[in-house]
Amino acid sequence: MTRRSVRNWTIVTDLILINLAFVAAYIVRYRFEWLAETTFEDPYSRYVGQQILLTALLVVTFYQNRVWLRRRGEFIIDEISRIGYATATGIALMMAITFFFRPLAFSRLLLVWALVFILLFVSIARLLRRLILSMFYRQGKNVDRVLIVGCGEAGRSVMRTFLARPDLGYAPIGYMDDGSGENNIGLGRIPRLGTFYQLHQALRQHSHLHAVFIALPGGMHSQTLDLLRICQQHGVQARVVPDLFQLSLHHVEFNNMAGIPLLSVRDVGMSRTGKFLKRATDVSLVLLAAVPGLLLGALVAAAIRIESPGPILYKQDRVGKDGRHFRMIKFRSMIVDAENRRNALQQMNEASGPIFKIKNDPRLTAVGRLIRRLSMDELPQLWNILRGEMSFVGPRPPLPEEVREYQPWHMRRLEVKGGLTGLWQVSGRSDLTFDEQCLLDIYYIENWSVALDLRLILQTIPHLFYGRGAY
Repeated sequence: MTRRSVRNWTIVTDLILINLAFVAAYIVRYRFEWLAETTFEDPYSRYVGQQILLTALLVVTFYQNRVWLRRRGEFIIDEISRIGYATATGIALMMAITFFFRPLAFSRLLLVWALVFILLFVSIARLLRRLILSMFYRQGKNVDRVLIVGCGEAGRSVMRTFLARPDLGYAPIGYMDDGSGENNIGLGRIPRLGTFYQLHQALRQHSHLHAVFIALPGGMHSQTLDLLRICQQHGVQARVVPDLFQLSLHHVEFNNMAGIPLLSVRDVGMSRTGKFLKRATDVSLVLLAAVPGLLLGALVAAAIRIESPGPILYKQDRVGKDGRHFRMIKFRSMIVDAENRRNALQQMNEASGPIFKIKNDPRLTAVGRLIRRLSMDELPQLWNILRGEMSFVGPRPPLPEEVREYQPWHMRRLEVKGGLTGLWQVSGRSDLTFDEQCLLDIYYIENWSVALDLRLILQTIPHLFYGRGAY
């Protein structure tokens, strides 16, 4: 389903729903007599002309208000507001016309009901369209293949948005850096395709591209213009991502002061209210999970004790919020001297970046392999959450030796408390590269909300049973 076909189906659906809404408004007004009784009933045939006129007016107002222009990533409430404004404008024009021409049959209340039903029907249709397209996009169907030019903060902002929001329908085939070599982040599944100087060759090789996102540093204005011309020559849509003051775009706020456009920098950190809500959510969930967690933990502890000698719990030094160290608790899933054998297994490391992961780690015990797959080894971390050292949702707390290998942009992962689960845990878990994990963690930090936390917790539950990427 192409972008044009989606738009055409949307227009056809809207026209059908507008007319169905008018019929519903007539039935509610004259058959059910909601809000006001009537002493007579005008036949529906007398309103057919008004129905056609209203449909024509709404075509105009919908077009003028760009209702049929799909903006990916737009909040549903913003789209509904635009639909409501366009519909109200069309209804107001209809009332004005009928006031002057005085048709034989006329009811202002019917038009009010038409406004309500049109907004309701079209909004439901938009919600269903989002759900259907999101399902297709998450399956990799009908996605737009895009190229990202630039991998500084602006470029990484685009990459982490695409990784975190597959429902947007963009599939990056690769990125091109600014040629300095300083920002080559080397994402595994978003390969480097060279420097921006090679855009012409890249577009010739990838003729199936839908769009190019240009996110070069702020001082490269002339180079950006050159890239726009190259995209135009190849007939590829180009979109420029402004790298304002080398800040993340989430830091920049646009305001209007009596007609004067203003740019201001806002703090994207969690507010005091946000911190309180997050902490209250953590404590509530710990108390809710306490009884089943203790019962399940007792079974796991017994299995560990029966299978192998050694401690049941394993404590490890981890780095939390703002670089503070704490002791993270887990059920022991490996043999007792696992840490001493790590150097000997270094060549088997299957993870990228500073982290160490082996899919079939020979140090795992039989019980350990099972509880790792189901993430039951992390049950004791409920105590870390209760102590305020961790949260239910957040980046996974890293080891001190991992942090020592971080690039400067990786350090943003430490701006919030580490968590049991997070955005990358429901997007691939250990199958993601380290840089992809960091991009998703930073996206989470910049877009945090209580609703996002609850959604990620609910999405984690099925992943625990699948066990994909858990090792």
